[in-house]
Amino acid sequence: MLKRTLALAAAAFAATAAVNFPHEYPPTNDVAMDNLVAIPMRDGVKLFADIYRPAAPGRYPVIVSRTPYSTERAPNAYDAAVFFARRGYVYVYQDVRGRHESEGRWEPFRNDIEDGYDTIEWAAAQPWSNGKVGMQGGSYLGHVQWRAAMAKPPHLVTIFPAVAATSLYHDWITLNGGWRLSFNFGWGPVRQESRIMQNTGPHVMPGGPEAISFDRMLLHLPLNDMQRLAGRNAQFYRDWIAHPDYDDYWKKINAEEVMDQIGIPVHTFGGWFDIFSQGTLRGYALMSARGATETARRKSHMVIGPWGHGSSRKFGDLDFGEHAHVSQHALELRWFDHWLKGVDNGVDREPPVKLFVMGRNEWRLENEYPLARTQYRKLYLNEGRRLTWEPPSDAARPDTYRYDPENPVPSLGGNNCCGTPTPAGPKDQRPIEARGDVLSYTSGFLSEPLEVTGPVKMVLHASSDCTDTDFVAKLIDVYPDGRALSMAEGIVRARYREGTDKPKLMQPGSVYELAIDMVGTSVEFQKGHRIRIDIASSHFPQFDRNPNTGEPFGASARTKVATQSIWRSKARPSHVLLPVIPR
Repeated sequence: MLKRTLALAAAAFAATAAVNFPHEYPPTNDVAMDNLVAIPMRDGVKLFADIYRPAAPGRYPVIVSRTPYSTERAPNAYDAAVFFARRGYVYVYQDVRGRHESEGRWEPFRNDIEDGYDTIEWAAAQPWSNGKVGMQGGSYLGHVQWRAAMAKPPHLVTIFPAVAATSLYHDWITLNGGWRLSFNFGWGPVRQESRIMQNTGPHVMPGGPEAISFDRMLLHLPLNDMQRLAGRNAQFYRDWIAHPDYDDYWKKINAEEVMDQIGIPVHTFGGWFDIFSQGTLRGYALMSARGATETARRKSHMVIGPWGHGSSRKFGDLDFGEHAHVSQHALELRWFDHWLKGVDNGVDREPPVKLFVMGRNEWRLENEYPLARTQYRKLYLNEGRRLTWEPPSDAARPDTYRYDPENPVPSLGGNNCCGTPTPAGPKDQRPIEARGDVLSYTSGFLSEPLEVTGPVKMVLHASSDCTDTDFVAKLIDVYPDGRALSMAEGIVRARYREGTDKPKLMQPGSVYELAIDMVGTSVEFQKGHRIRIDIASSHFPQFDRNPNTGEPFGASARTKVATQSIWRSKARPSHVLLPVIPR
Protein backbone atom coordinates (compact mmCIF):
# COMPACT_ATOMS: atom_id res chain seq x y z
CA MET A 1 0.00 0.00 0.00
CA LEU A 2 2.80 2.41 0.95
CA LYS A 3 4.65 1.58 -2.27
CA ARG A 4 1.55 2.39 -4.36
CA THR A 5 0.97 5.62 -2.42
CA LEU A 6 4.56 6.73 -3.06
CA ALA A 7 4.23 5.84 -6.74
CA LEU A 8 1.04 7.90 -7.07
CA ALA A 9 2.69 10.81 -5.26
CA ALA A 10 5.64 10.67 -7.67
CA ALA A 11 3.26 10.59 -10.63
CA ALA A 12 1.38 13.61 -9.29
CA PHE A 13 4.63 15.52 -8.82
CA ALA A 14 5.81 14.70 -12.35
CA ALA A 15 2.47 15.71 -13.83
CA THR A 16 2.46 19.10 -12.12
CA ALA A 17 6.13 19.97 -12.58
CA ALA A 18 6.96 22.57 -15.23
CA VAL A 19 8.18 21.24 -18.58
CA ASN A 20 11.27 23.11 -19.72
CA PHE A 21 12.78 22.27 -23.07
CA PRO A 22 16.46 23.04 -23.71
CA HIS A 23 17.71 25.79 -25.97
CA GLU A 24 20.55 25.47 -28.44
CA TYR A 25 23.81 26.92 -27.20
CA PRO A 26 26.11 28.82 -29.60
CA PRO A 27 28.77 27.03 -31.67
CA THR A 28 32.01 26.32 -29.83
CA ASN A 29 34.40 25.58 -32.68
CA ASP A 30 35.08 25.75 -36.40
CA VAL A 31 34.64 22.75 -38.71
CA ALA A 32 36.74 20.72 -41.12
CA MET A 33 35.19 18.41 -43.70
CA ASP A 34 36.27 15.22 -45.46
CA ASN A 35 34.25 14.32 -48.53
CA LEU A 36 33.60 10.89 -50.06
CA VAL A 37 35.28 8.84 -47.36
CA ALA A 38 35.10 5.11 -48.12
CA ILE A 39 33.96 2.91 -45.24
CA PRO A 40 34.45 -0.83 -45.91
CA MET A 41 31.71 -3.28 -44.99
CA ARG A 42 32.32 -6.89 -44.01
CA ASP A 43 31.48 -8.14 -47.53
CA GLY A 44 33.91 -5.75 -49.24
CA VAL A 45 31.28 -3.22 -50.36
CA LYS A 46 32.32 0.40 -49.73
CA LEU A 47 29.80 2.87 -48.35
CA PHE A 48 30.73 6.52 -48.71
CA ALA A 49 30.32 9.24 -46.13
CA ASP A 50 30.95 12.94 -45.68
CA ILE A 51 32.63 13.62 -42.37
CA TYR A 52 32.22 16.91 -40.54
CA ARG A 53 34.55 17.36 -37.55
CA PRO A 54 35.92 20.02 -35.27
CA ALA A 55 38.80 21.81 -37.01
CA ALA A 56 41.22 21.45 -34.10
CA PRO A 57 43.07 18.12 -33.84
CA GLY A 58 41.86 15.83 -31.12
CA ARG A 59 39.61 12.93 -30.23
CA TYR A 60 35.91 13.64 -30.14
CA PRO A 61 32.64 11.77 -29.62
CA VAL A 62 31.05 10.64 -32.88
CA ILE A 63 27.50 10.87 -34.20
CA VAL A 64 26.62 8.55 -37.11
CA SER A 65 23.73 9.29 -39.46
CA ARG A 66 22.85 7.00 -42.36
CA THR A 67 20.55 8.17 -45.15
CA PRO A 68 18.97 6.87 -48.37
CA TYR A 69 18.23 10.45 -49.47
CA SER A 70 21.82 11.59 -50.24
CA THR A 71 24.23 13.43 -48.00
CA GLU A 72 24.13 16.19 -50.64
CA ARG A 73 20.34 16.48 -50.85
CA ALA A 74 19.16 20.02 -51.50
CA PRO A 75 18.54 22.35 -49.89
CA ASN A 76 20.04 21.59 -46.47
CA ALA A 77 20.96 17.95 -45.93
CA TYR A 78 24.08 19.20 -44.16
CA ASP A 79 22.11 21.01 -41.43
CA ALA A 80 22.47 18.44 -38.64
CA ALA A 81 26.06 17.63 -39.62
CA VAL A 82 27.16 21.25 -39.35
CA PHE A 83 25.12 21.83 -36.19
CA PHE A 84 26.77 19.04 -34.22
CA ALA A 85 30.26 19.42 -35.69
CA ARG A 86 30.26 23.07 -34.54
CA ARG A 87 29.54 21.88 -31.01
CA GLY A 88 32.33 19.38 -30.51
CA TYR A 89 31.21 16.24 -32.36
CA VAL A 90 32.47 14.34 -35.37
CA TYR A 91 29.48 13.75 -37.62
CA VAL A 92 29.71 10.77 -39.99
CA TYR A 93 27.05 11.25 -42.66
CA GLN A 94 26.74 8.17 -44.85
CA ASP A 95 24.76 7.13 -47.92
CA VAL A 96 23.26 3.71 -47.19
CA ARG A 97 24.07 0.72 -49.34
CA GLY A 98 23.13 1.07 -53.00
CA ARG A 99 22.12 4.73 -52.76
CA HIS A 100 23.81 7.76 -54.30
CA GLU A 101 27.59 7.52 -53.74
CA SER A 102 27.62 4.15 -51.93
CA GLU A 103 28.29 0.82 -53.60
CA GLY A 104 26.10 -2.26 -53.42
CA ARG A 105 22.48 -3.13 -54.11
CA TRP A 106 19.68 -0.95 -52.74
CA GLU A 107 17.06 -2.92 -50.86
CA PRO A 108 15.30 -0.91 -48.14
CA PHE A 109 15.96 -2.14 -44.58
CA ARG A 110 17.64 -5.42 -45.47
CA ASN A 111 21.32 -4.54 -44.84
CA ASP A 112 20.98 -1.90 -42.15
CA ILE A 113 21.75 -4.21 -39.23
CA GLU A 114 25.16 -5.33 -40.50
CA ASP A 115 26.06 -2.07 -42.25
CA GLY A 116 25.11 -0.08 -39.16
CA TYR A 117 27.36 -2.23 -36.97
CA ASP A 118 30.31 -2.00 -39.36
CA THR A 119 29.98 1.78 -39.76
CA ILE A 120 29.83 2.39 -36.00
CA GLU A 121 32.82 0.21 -35.24
CA TRP A 122 34.81 1.83 -38.08
CA ALA A 123 33.99 5.29 -36.72
CA ALA A 124 35.03 4.32 -33.18
CA ALA A 125 38.47 3.23 -34.42
CA GLN A 126 39.37 6.45 -36.29
CA PRO A 127 42.10 8.78 -34.99
CA TRP A 128 39.59 11.62 -34.48
CA SER A 129 37.27 9.43 -32.35
CA ASN A 130 37.23 9.03 -28.57
CA GLY A 131 35.45 5.69 -29.00
CA LYS A 132 31.99 6.86 -28.00
CA VAL A 133 29.41 6.72 -30.79
CA GLY A 134 25.77 7.80 -30.94
CA MET A 135 23.27 7.84 -33.80
CA GLN A 136 20.94 10.64 -34.94
CA GLY A 137 18.26 11.30 -37.54
CA GLY A 138 14.60 10.94 -38.32
CA SER A 139 12.30 8.76 -40.43
CA TYR A 140 14.47 6.31 -42.41
CA LEU A 141 17.47 7.86 -40.62
CA GLY A 142 15.74 6.83 -37.40
CA HIS A 143 14.82 3.32 -38.57
CA VAL A 144 18.48 2.52 -39.26
CA GLN A 145 19.33 3.36 -35.64
CA TRP A 146 17.05 0.63 -34.33
CA ARG A 147 18.51 -1.79 -36.87
CA ALA A 148 22.08 -0.97 -35.78
CA ALA A 149 21.16 -1.31 -32.10
CA MET A 150 19.88 -4.82 -32.84
CA ALA A 151 23.47 -5.79 -33.73
CA LYS A 152 24.85 -4.52 -30.38
CA PRO A 153 27.98 -2.70 -31.62
CA PRO A 154 30.36 -2.45 -28.62
CA HIS A 155 31.02 1.27 -29.12
CA LEU A 156 27.40 2.37 -29.62
CA VAL A 157 26.50 4.36 -26.49
CA THR A 158 23.03 5.70 -27.36
CA ILE A 159 20.57 6.37 -30.17
CA PHE A 160 18.00 9.11 -30.75
CA PRO A 161 15.50 7.77 -33.34
CA ALA A 162 13.02 10.48 -34.33
CA VAL A 163 9.69 9.75 -36.08
CA ALA A 164 10.86 6.20 -36.66
CA ALA A 165 9.52 2.64 -36.72
CA THR A 166 10.63 -0.14 -34.42
CA SER A 167 8.82 -2.80 -36.49
CA LEU A 168 8.82 -2.12 -40.22
CA TYR A 169 5.90 -4.48 -40.73
CA HIS A 170 3.63 -3.13 -37.99
CA ASP A 171 4.54 0.56 -38.23
CA TRP A 172 5.40 1.12 -41.89
CA ILE A 173 4.09 -1.54 -44.26
CA THR A 174 0.79 -2.20 -42.48
CA LEU A 175 -1.30 -1.22 -39.50
CA ASN A 176 -2.95 -4.36 -38.10
CA GLY A 177 -2.55 -5.91 -41.55
CA GLY A 178 -4.09 -2.94 -43.40
CA TRP A 179 -1.68 -2.15 -46.23
CA ARG A 180 -0.43 1.46 -46.13
CA LEU A 181 -0.95 2.03 -49.84
CA SER A 182 -0.35 5.78 -50.09
CA PHE A 183 2.94 5.57 -48.24
CA ASN A 184 4.23 2.25 -49.55
CA PHE A 185 3.53 3.07 -53.20
CA GLY A 186 4.39 6.77 -53.14
CA TRP A 187 7.55 6.44 -51.06
CA GLY A 188 8.60 3.03 -52.36
CA PRO A 189 8.71 2.23 -56.09
CA VAL A 190 7.67 5.70 -57.29
CA ARG A 191 10.39 7.62 -55.44
CA GLN A 192 12.99 5.07 -54.35
CA GLU A 193 13.21 2.42 -57.06
CA SER A 194 16.86 2.98 -57.95
CA ARG A 195 20.09 4.56 -56.77
CA ILE A 196 18.77 8.12 -56.76
CA MET A 197 15.48 9.56 -55.52
CA GLN A 198 13.02 9.94 -58.39
CA ASN A 199 10.71 12.85 -59.10
CA THR A 200 6.98 12.43 -58.45
CA GLY A 201 6.11 15.59 -60.39
CA PRO A 202 4.45 13.92 -63.40
CA HIS A 203 2.02 12.15 -61.06
CA VAL A 204 0.77 15.29 -59.27
CA MET A 205 0.69 17.90 -62.06
CA PRO A 206 -2.48 20.02 -62.03
CA GLY A 207 -4.13 19.27 -65.36
CA GLY A 208 -1.40 16.74 -66.09
CA PRO A 209 -1.62 13.34 -67.79
CA GLU A 210 -4.49 11.44 -66.23
CA ALA A 211 -3.22 7.91 -66.89
CA ILE A 212 -0.15 8.40 -64.69
CA SER A 213 -1.75 10.60 -62.04
CA PHE A 214 -1.70 9.21 -58.52
CA ASP A 215 -5.50 9.48 -58.44
CA ARG A 216 -5.77 7.08 -61.38
CA MET A 217 -2.91 4.74 -60.52
CA LEU A 218 -3.99 4.15 -56.92
CA LEU A 219 -7.33 2.77 -58.14
CA HIS A 220 -5.62 0.13 -60.29
CA LEU A 221 -6.07 -3.55 -59.57
CA PRO A 222 -4.45 -5.93 -59.07
CA LEU A 223 -2.18 -4.23 -56.57
CA ASN A 224 0.83 -6.28 -57.58
CA ASP A 225 0.72 -4.71 -61.05
CA MET A 226 0.27 -1.07 -59.98
CA GLN A 227 3.91 0.07 -60.16
CA ARG A 228 4.01 -0.77 -63.87
CA LEU A 229 1.72 2.23 -64.51
CA ALA A 230 4.44 4.51 -63.12
CA GLY A 231 7.09 2.82 -65.25
CA ARG A 232 8.63 1.16 -62.21
CA ASN A 233 9.83 -2.37 -61.56
CA ALA A 234 11.14 -2.40 -57.99
CA GLN A 235 11.94 -5.89 -56.77
CA PHE A 236 11.71 -4.80 -53.13
CA TYR A 237 8.10 -3.67 -53.68
CA ARG A 238 7.21 -7.03 -55.21
CA ASP A 239 8.78 -8.64 -52.15
CA TRP A 240 6.71 -6.49 -49.79
CA ILE A 241 3.50 -7.52 -51.56
CA ALA A 242 4.63 -11.17 -51.53
CA HIS A 243 4.93 -10.99 -47.73
CA PRO A 244 1.64 -9.49 -46.50
CA ASP A 245 1.75 -11.55 -43.28
CA TYR A 246 4.13 -11.02 -40.38
CA ASP A 247 6.60 -13.76 -41.30
CA ASP A 248 10.36 -14.31 -41.03
CA TYR A 249 10.97 -11.80 -43.83
CA TRP A 250 9.82 -9.07 -41.42
CA LYS A 251 10.70 -10.63 -38.05
CA LYS A 252 14.44 -10.59 -38.71
CA ILE A 253 14.44 -6.77 -39.02
CA ASN A 254 12.04 -6.05 -36.15
CA ALA A 255 13.76 -4.44 -33.16
CA GLU A 256 10.82 -5.39 -30.94
CA GLU A 257 11.78 -9.05 -31.28
CA VAL A 258 15.10 -8.34 -29.52
CA MET A 259 14.38 -5.37 -27.21
CA ASP A 260 15.59 -7.49 -24.28
CA GLN A 261 19.02 -7.60 -25.94
CA ILE A 262 19.41 -3.83 -26.46
CA GLY A 263 21.26 -2.40 -23.47
CA ILE A 264 21.78 1.27 -24.34
CA PRO A 265 19.58 4.26 -23.42
CA VAL A 266 17.25 5.29 -26.25
CA HIS A 267 15.48 8.62 -26.75
CA THR A 268 12.43 8.40 -29.02
CA PHE A 269 10.84 11.52 -30.50
CA GLY A 270 7.65 11.78 -32.52
CA GLY A 271 4.12 13.03 -33.01
CA TRP A 272 0.66 11.78 -32.07
CA PHE A 273 -0.30 12.07 -35.77
CA ASP A 274 2.93 10.68 -37.24
CA ILE A 275 2.69 7.63 -39.46
CA PHE A 276 5.29 6.00 -37.18
CA SER A 277 3.76 7.04 -33.85
CA GLN A 278 3.67 3.37 -32.87
CA GLY A 279 7.46 3.24 -33.10
CA THR A 280 7.85 6.31 -30.92
CA LEU A 281 5.47 4.97 -28.26
CA ARG A 282 6.35 1.29 -28.31
CA GLY A 283 10.06 2.01 -28.69
CA TYR A 284 10.06 3.83 -25.36
CA ALA A 285 7.55 1.54 -23.63
CA LEU A 286 9.37 -1.66 -24.60
CA MET A 287 12.83 -0.32 -23.78
CA SER A 288 11.69 0.88 -20.36
CA ALA A 289 10.09 -2.51 -19.68
CA ARG A 290 12.44 -4.98 -21.40
CA GLY A 291 15.76 -3.27 -22.09
CA ALA A 292 18.81 -5.48 -21.46
CA THR A 293 20.30 -3.25 -18.75
CA GLU A 294 19.02 -1.13 -15.89
CA THR A 295 20.37 1.92 -17.70
CA ALA A 296 18.34 1.07 -20.80
CA ARG A 297 15.20 0.50 -18.75
CA ARG A 298 15.45 3.48 -16.40
CA LYS A 299 17.21 6.08 -18.52
CA SER A 300 15.46 5.81 -21.90
CA HIS A 301 13.32 8.85 -22.73
CA MET A 302 10.45 9.90 -24.99
CA VAL A 303 9.08 13.19 -26.29
CA ILE A 304 5.78 13.07 -28.19
CA GLY A 305 3.93 16.17 -29.38
CA PRO A 306 0.83 17.17 -31.39
CA TRP A 307 2.69 16.77 -34.66
CA GLY A 308 2.91 14.74 -37.80
CA HIS A 309 6.26 13.69 -39.24
CA GLY A 310 8.20 16.36 -37.35
CA SER A 311 7.67 19.11 -34.82
CA SER A 312 5.29 21.97 -35.63
CA ARG A 313 2.83 24.36 -34.02
CA LYS A 314 -0.04 23.69 -36.41
CA PHE A 315 -1.09 20.40 -37.93
CA GLY A 316 -4.22 19.39 -39.76
CA ASP A 317 -7.03 21.76 -38.82
CA LEU A 318 -5.65 22.71 -35.40
CA ASP A 319 -3.27 25.28 -33.96
CA PHE A 320 -1.85 23.82 -30.75
CA GLY A 321 -0.37 27.06 -29.46
CA GLU A 322 3.00 28.72 -29.20
CA HIS A 323 4.53 26.04 -26.96
CA ALA A 324 3.68 23.05 -29.18
CA HIS A 325 6.80 23.21 -31.33
CA VAL A 326 10.13 22.19 -29.81
CA SER A 327 13.67 22.13 -31.18
CA GLN A 328 14.70 18.59 -31.99
CA HIS A 329 18.37 19.55 -32.32
CA ALA A 330 18.38 21.19 -28.88
CA LEU A 331 16.95 18.03 -27.32
CA GLU A 332 19.44 15.84 -29.17
CA LEU A 333 22.35 18.07 -28.17
CA ARG A 334 21.51 17.90 -24.47
CA TRP A 335 21.07 14.12 -24.73
CA PHE A 336 24.37 13.56 -26.56
CA ASP A 337 26.25 16.00 -24.31
CA HIS A 338 25.32 13.82 -21.36
CA TRP A 339 25.81 10.36 -22.83
CA LEU A 340 28.76 11.02 -25.17
CA LYS A 341 30.58 13.86 -23.39
CA GLY A 342 29.66 13.06 -19.80
CA VAL A 343 28.14 16.49 -19.13
CA ASP A 344 26.16 16.57 -15.89
CA ASN A 345 23.20 18.48 -17.29
CA GLY A 346 20.49 16.68 -15.31
CA VAL A 347 18.94 14.79 -18.24
CA ASP A 348 19.40 11.51 -16.37
CA ARG A 349 17.55 12.75 -13.30
CA GLU A 350 14.35 14.14 -14.81
CA PRO A 351 11.11 12.26 -15.56
CA PRO A 352 11.69 10.29 -18.78
CA VAL A 353 8.47 11.17 -20.62
CA LYS A 354 7.39 14.52 -22.01
CA LEU A 355 3.99 14.37 -23.71
CA PHE A 356 1.64 16.99 -25.09
CA VAL A 357 -1.98 16.90 -23.93
CA MET A 358 -4.12 18.19 -26.79
CA GLY A 359 -7.29 20.09 -25.97
CA ARG A 360 -5.58 21.47 -22.89
CA ASN A 361 -2.60 22.23 -25.18
CA GLU A 362 0.02 21.73 -22.50
CA TRP A 363 3.20 19.72 -22.11
CA ARG A 364 3.45 17.37 -19.15
CA LEU A 365 6.16 15.31 -17.50
CA GLU A 366 5.44 11.67 -16.75
CA ASN A 367 7.37 8.81 -15.17
CA GLU A 368 6.20 6.17 -17.65
CA TYR A 369 4.04 5.36 -20.64
CA PRO A 370 1.35 4.08 -20.50
CA LEU A 371 0.61 6.07 -17.35
CA ALA A 372 0.41 4.02 -14.15
CA ARG A 373 -2.66 5.94 -12.93
CA THR A 374 -4.70 5.16 -16.05
CA GLN A 375 -8.28 4.00 -15.54
CA TYR A 376 -9.35 2.04 -18.61
CA ARG A 377 -13.04 2.66 -19.24
CA LYS A 378 -15.39 1.17 -21.82
CA LEU A 379 -17.51 3.53 -23.90
CA TYR A 380 -20.17 1.44 -25.65
CA LEU A 381 -21.78 1.68 -29.07
CA ASN A 382 -25.49 1.88 -28.30
CA GLU A 383 -28.80 2.18 -30.08
CA GLY A 384 -29.65 5.49 -31.66
CA ARG A 385 -25.98 5.78 -32.72
CA ARG A 386 -25.09 6.81 -29.19
CA LEU A 387 -21.90 6.31 -27.18
CA THR A 388 -22.66 5.54 -23.55
CA TRP A 389 -20.85 4.39 -20.44
CA GLU A 390 -23.73 1.96 -19.90
CA PRO A 391 -23.67 -1.30 -21.90
CA PRO A 392 -26.40 -1.93 -24.48
CA SER A 393 -29.49 -4.01 -23.85
CA ASP A 394 -30.12 -7.57 -24.97
CA ALA A 395 -32.70 -6.44 -27.52
CA ALA A 396 -30.30 -4.28 -29.54
CA ARG A 397 -30.15 -5.04 -33.27
CA PRO A 398 -27.01 -4.65 -35.36
CA ASP A 399 -26.31 -1.59 -37.47
CA THR A 400 -25.55 -2.39 -41.10
CA TYR A 401 -23.93 -0.72 -44.08
CA ARG A 402 -22.61 -1.66 -47.50
CA TYR A 403 -18.94 -1.31 -48.37
CA ASP A 404 -18.21 -1.01 -52.08
CA PRO A 405 -14.47 -1.09 -52.90
CA GLU A 406 -15.27 0.80 -56.13
CA ASN A 407 -16.52 3.73 -54.02
CA PRO A 408 -14.27 3.77 -50.93
CA VAL A 409 -14.38 6.30 -48.09
CA PRO A 410 -11.70 8.88 -48.95
CA SER A 411 -8.86 9.42 -46.50
CA LEU A 412 -9.42 12.61 -44.55
CA GLY A 413 -6.76 13.18 -41.93
CA GLY A 414 -5.03 10.66 -39.73
CA ASN A 415 -1.52 9.29 -39.36
CA ASN A 416 0.02 9.56 -42.78
CA CYS A 417 2.89 11.23 -44.59
CA CYS A 418 5.52 11.11 -47.26
CA GLY A 419 3.78 9.09 -49.98
CA THR A 420 1.06 10.11 -52.39
CA PRO A 421 -0.65 13.40 -51.42
CA THR A 422 -3.15 12.54 -48.66
CA PRO A 423 -4.57 14.88 -45.98
CA ALA A 424 -3.08 14.12 -42.56
CA GLY A 425 -3.55 15.15 -38.96
CA PRO A 426 -6.70 16.21 -37.10
CA LYS A 427 -9.20 16.97 -39.85
CA ASP A 428 -12.93 17.70 -39.78
CA GLN A 429 -14.70 14.43 -40.57
CA ARG A 430 -18.11 15.87 -41.43
CA PRO A 431 -17.61 15.67 -45.23
CA ILE A 432 -17.31 11.87 -45.03
CA GLU A 433 -19.67 11.25 -42.10
CA ALA A 434 -22.59 12.06 -44.38
CA ARG A 435 -21.87 8.91 -46.41
CA GLY A 436 -24.01 5.83 -45.98
CA ASP A 437 -20.95 3.62 -45.42
CA VAL A 438 -19.77 5.50 -42.32
CA LEU A 439 -21.47 4.85 -38.97
CA SER A 440 -21.11 7.59 -36.34
CA TYR A 441 -21.73 6.99 -32.63
CA THR A 442 -21.73 10.10 -30.45
CA SER A 443 -21.76 10.69 -26.70
CA GLY A 444 -23.75 13.32 -24.87
CA PHE A 445 -22.23 16.72 -24.11
CA LEU A 446 -19.52 16.46 -21.48
CA SER A 447 -20.30 18.17 -18.19
CA GLU A 448 -16.61 18.35 -17.32
CA PRO A 449 -13.31 17.78 -19.14
CA LEU A 450 -12.25 14.17 -19.76
CA GLU A 451 -8.61 13.35 -20.40
CA VAL A 452 -7.70 10.35 -22.56
CA THR A 453 -3.96 9.61 -22.61
CA GLY A 454 -2.47 6.31 -23.70
CA PRO A 455 -3.22 3.34 -25.97
CA VAL A 456 -6.74 3.28 -27.43
CA LYS A 457 -8.45 0.06 -28.51
CA MET A 458 -11.73 -0.51 -30.36
CA VAL A 459 -13.41 -3.83 -29.62
CA LEU A 460 -15.85 -4.45 -32.45
CA HIS A 461 -18.31 -7.33 -32.73
CA ALA A 462 -18.86 -7.54 -36.46
CA SER A 463 -19.96 -9.81 -39.26
CA SER A 464 -19.79 -9.65 -43.04
CA ASP A 465 -21.21 -11.56 -45.96
CA CYS A 466 -17.66 -11.81 -47.36
CA THR A 467 -14.70 -13.97 -46.41
CA ASP A 468 -12.38 -11.02 -45.82
CA THR A 469 -12.90 -7.31 -45.32
CA ASP A 470 -11.61 -4.33 -43.32
CA PHE A 471 -12.95 -2.30 -40.42
CA VAL A 472 -11.74 1.21 -39.63
CA ALA A 473 -12.32 3.09 -36.37
CA LYS A 474 -11.69 6.76 -35.56
CA LEU A 475 -11.80 8.57 -32.21
CA ILE A 476 -13.23 12.04 -32.78
CA ASP A 477 -13.48 15.22 -30.72
CA VAL A 478 -16.79 16.94 -31.57
CA TYR A 479 -16.69 20.68 -30.87
CA PRO A 480 -19.72 22.74 -29.84
CA ASP A 481 -19.78 24.32 -33.33
CA GLY A 482 -20.10 20.86 -34.92
CA ARG A 483 -16.53 20.34 -36.09
CA ALA A 484 -15.56 16.69 -35.76
CA LEU A 485 -11.79 16.36 -35.50
CA SER A 486 -10.12 12.96 -35.69
CA MET A 487 -7.68 12.36 -32.82
CA ALA A 488 -6.80 8.66 -33.20
CA GLU A 489 -7.51 5.90 -35.69
CA GLY A 490 -6.97 2.27 -36.46
CA ILE A 491 -7.79 -0.44 -38.97
CA VAL A 492 -8.00 -4.21 -38.87
CA ARG A 493 -7.97 -6.61 -41.80
CA ALA A 494 -10.38 -9.32 -40.72
CA ARG A 495 -8.20 -12.19 -41.87
CA TYR A 496 -5.65 -11.04 -39.23
CA ARG A 497 -8.11 -11.02 -36.33
CA GLU A 498 -6.10 -13.76 -34.58
CA GLY A 499 -2.75 -12.11 -35.35
CA THR A 500 -0.88 -10.77 -38.34
CA ASP A 501 1.11 -14.01 -38.41
CA LYS A 502 -2.08 -16.13 -38.42
CA PRO A 503 -4.22 -15.20 -41.44
CA LYS A 504 -7.61 -16.88 -41.44
CA LEU A 505 -10.59 -16.07 -43.65
CA MET A 506 -14.00 -15.33 -42.15
CA GLN A 507 -17.08 -17.46 -42.35
CA PRO A 508 -19.70 -15.23 -44.02
CA GLY A 509 -22.43 -14.31 -41.56
CA SER A 510 -20.48 -15.35 -38.47
CA VAL A 511 -19.93 -12.72 -35.78
CA TYR A 512 -16.34 -12.09 -34.71
CA GLU A 513 -14.79 -10.01 -31.97
CA LEU A 514 -12.24 -7.77 -33.68
CA ALA A 515 -9.65 -5.76 -31.76
CA ILE A 516 -8.64 -2.57 -33.57
CA ASP A 517 -5.41 -1.04 -32.28
CA MET A 518 -5.92 2.74 -32.50
CA VAL A 519 -2.31 3.27 -31.36
CA GLY A 520 -2.52 6.11 -28.85
CA THR A 521 -3.31 9.72 -28.14
CA SER A 522 -3.36 12.37 -25.44
CA VAL A 523 -6.38 14.64 -25.63
CA GLU A 524 -8.53 16.36 -23.05
CA PHE A 525 -12.10 16.47 -24.36
CA GLN A 526 -13.37 19.80 -23.09
CA LYS A 527 -16.58 20.59 -21.26
CA GLY A 528 -19.38 21.00 -23.81
CA HIS A 529 -17.61 18.75 -26.35
CA ARG A 530 -18.76 15.28 -27.34
CA ILE A 531 -16.85 12.07 -28.07
CA ARG A 532 -17.54 10.24 -31.32
CA ILE A 533 -16.51 6.94 -32.86
CA ASP A 534 -16.75 6.53 -36.63
CA ILE A 535 -16.83 3.02 -38.10
CA ALA A 536 -16.21 2.29 -41.78
CA SER A 537 -14.54 -0.34 -43.96
CA SER A 538 -12.21 1.83 -46.03
CA HIS A 539 -9.76 4.69 -45.62
CA PHE A 540 -8.43 5.17 -49.14
CA PRO A 541 -5.75 5.73 -50.31
CA GLN A 542 -4.04 5.79 -46.93
CA PHE A 543 -4.85 2.08 -46.86
CA ASP A 544 -5.52 -0.12 -49.85
CA ARG A 545 -9.11 -1.18 -50.57
CA ASN A 546 -9.88 -4.65 -49.36
CA PRO A 547 -11.54 -6.20 -52.45
CA ASN A 548 -13.59 -8.48 -50.14
CA THR A 549 -12.85 -11.51 -52.32
CA GLY A 550 -10.57 -13.38 -49.93
CA GLU A 551 -8.01 -13.91 -52.70
CA PRO A 552 -4.26 -13.79 -51.95
CA PHE A 553 -3.12 -10.26 -51.16
CA GLY A 554 -2.34 -8.10 -54.15
CA ALA A 555 -3.63 -10.61 -56.71
CA SER A 556 -7.30 -9.68 -56.98
CA ALA A 557 -8.39 -7.75 -60.08
CA ARG A 558 -12.05 -7.90 -59.08
CA THR A 559 -14.02 -6.55 -56.15
CA LYS A 560 -17.14 -7.54 -54.27
CA VAL A 561 -19.60 -5.37 -52.38
CA ALA A 562 -19.78 -6.35 -48.69
CA THR A 563 -22.71 -5.99 -46.32
CA GLN A 564 -21.30 -5.30 -42.86
CA SER A 565 -23.07 -5.63 -39.52
CA ILE A 566 -21.90 -3.99 -36.29
CA TRP A 567 -23.29 -5.80 -33.25
CA ARG A 568 -23.91 -3.93 -30.01
CA SER A 569 -25.90 -6.06 -27.60
CA LYS A 570 -25.28 -7.11 -24.02
CA ALA A 571 -23.84 -10.37 -25.31
CA ARG A 572 -21.81 -8.61 -28.02
CA PRO A 573 -20.85 -5.25 -26.48
CA SER A 574 -18.91 -3.33 -29.09
CA HIS A 575 -16.95 -0.59 -27.32
CA VAL A 576 -13.90 1.63 -27.36
CA LEU A 577 -11.53 1.14 -24.44
CA LEU A 578 -10.35 4.59 -23.37
CA PRO A 579 -7.30 5.26 -21.17
CA VAL A 580 -8.93 7.83 -18.86
CA ILE A 581 -6.65 9.88 -16.62
CA PRO A 582 -8.30 10.89 -13.34
CA ARG A 583 -8.43 14.59 -12.59
